[in-house]
Amino acid sequence: MEFVVNETLAGRAGFLKAFTIANVVFGREASFDPQNDPVVRIEAGRIRKALERYYLVAGQADEVIITLPKGGYVPHFEYFRDAPAPPRPKDDRKNIQTAAFPDQTDSPRVTHRPTQTNTRLWTGLLAVLILLLLALASALFFARGGTRIRPPPSAALAPTVAVEVFAESSLIDSNADIARGLRDDIIGQLAQSDDLVVVADPSTGDHAAVADYALQGNIQMDGSRFRSVARLVRQTDGAVIWANNFDADLRAQSKLEIQTNVAGQIAGAIARPNGAMFQAETAVVAQSAREANQEAPVCAPLYSSYIETMTAKNNGAVRECLQQAIRQRPDNATSWALLSLVYLDEVRFRYKLGTPSSAEALALAAAAAQRAASLAPDNARVLRAVMLVNFFQGDIEKALAAGTAAYAANPDDVEVAGEYGLRLAMSGKWQSGCELISIALAKNAGPRGYYEAGMAMCALMRGDSEAAEEWSRIAGLDGNPMRHLALLSILGAAGKMDEAKLERDWLRTHAPALMTNIRQEISLRLQRPEDQEKFFDGLRAAGVAVDPPSEE
Repeated sequence: MEFVVNETLAGRAGFLKAFTIANVVFGREASFDPQNDPVVRIEAGRIRKALERYYLVAGQADEVIITLPKGGYVPHFEYFRDAPAPPRPKDDRKNIQTAAFPDQTDSPRVTHRPTQTNTRLWTGLLAVLILLLLALASALFFARGGTRIRPPPSAALAPTVAVEVFAESSLIDSNADIARGLRDDIIGQLAQSDDLVVVADPSTGDHAAVADYALQGNIQMDGSRFRSVARLVRQTDGAVIWANNFDADLRAQSKLEIQTNVAGQIAGAIARPNGAMFQAETAVVAQSAREANQEAPVCAPLYSSYIETMTAKNNGAVRECLQQAIRQRPDNATSWALLSLVYLDEVRFRYKLGTPSSAEALALAAAAAQRAASLAPDNARVLRAVMLVNFFQGDIEKALAAGTAAYAANPDDVEVAGEYGLRLAMSGKWQSGCELISIALAKNAGPRGYYEAGMAMCALMRGDSEAAEEWSRIAGLDGNPMRHLALLSILGAAGKMDEAKLERDWLRTHAPALMTNIRQEISLRLQRPEDQEKFFDGLRAAGVAVDPPSEE
């Protein structure tokens, strides 16, 4: 109960499904099937009965009533009309979550009881939680089998953003509450990132003056219509590097829902790895940092730019940057993790980068990931690197264990969630993996086309050639031979021979080495023989000869 209440108040109600709760609270693995293992439904039933007994016996005069509606796991808060809404607790630690599903529209549901006045709502809520936890303490103690993962502190030289007070463009009294709540929610979501420093109150001292960026905005109301205008301003020259409007209707959503949703969109747009903040004027930031002899913080935006373009030149540039950053700060786990991914790109994207086949790159990636893990074993980005290295080394069990921990360390990092979903899918766990990929897409995770290509594979494996082709073309081929090869298999499976011939000819012209090494490259990515054969069947139908499997 503590977990679902905390997650709901923190704005993550959409993740409260059987799969997530089973992994976090009951320690189930990524292969958990709620149809075959009813542990979450059983415990939810017990909690519902415990709540009913409590409110019948000891909680009749409570200021708040918590229920757990049947058919879901998002708690419902019922409180007195003139009592304040439950305040959002400060989240100084990240809740562990290991999977989520794309079809969630759950959000915290709050209703009012038109009865007596009482302003001690939060006290009542805590009292209820304490009593419930006492009743369920022994079961949860043994079920959890672990502690929550705490995020590492942000790097001292990370980019700094000052979140200013949102202006109010209306005389409606409720505006102030929404403006303050929205700003608090934005601060809470930005603070979960390990790659930036958030200044919560730029009005005190000189914080706003020294921050790299200022997030500004205003709130407008027109009847039930709500609009928030937000912009990210670079402090050095006043340039607006990002701006957007966010609309909502108070008749369709509560204030709390609007605040949470809009804050999530704003935080995601500016602070995710490929967000506006990390893409802004990379060359200018890099030059400024070089003049200040501070190479370490430059590499994150350079890396974000690199993964969008993925050229051999950029690969060499970001690798050199990270190596120099590590020489200056050898204890920077993020630099080691990014360096591991850059080395690994020479293996998994070698046909796009034009790098030769080499065991050295994989060995260097593994060594860098191991060093990063020794410095920050619970960091989501570090765990992501460990996951990918183990996956391409063929140790799928270790890869998925690291992926589970990475998603648990920071479930709000959509790139981590999407990459974990890809590894689950390519390991044969297509349902849970593809659902995570879908979530990453819904939240505009980057790089462009990467997760769309993953969705194309998801469709191909379930036999939907039409959807697979659509996803593949949305992703864009971008001169990437592996994407051309995937589209060739999809077209072969769909019986589109004329279009398949175009892809086959392109591959033979631009990636002849891949065409003579198809089985090895696909087995490096698809782990189950049956999945490999489904891919090869499409290629064979398109007229491509695939070497038989090795006798070993």
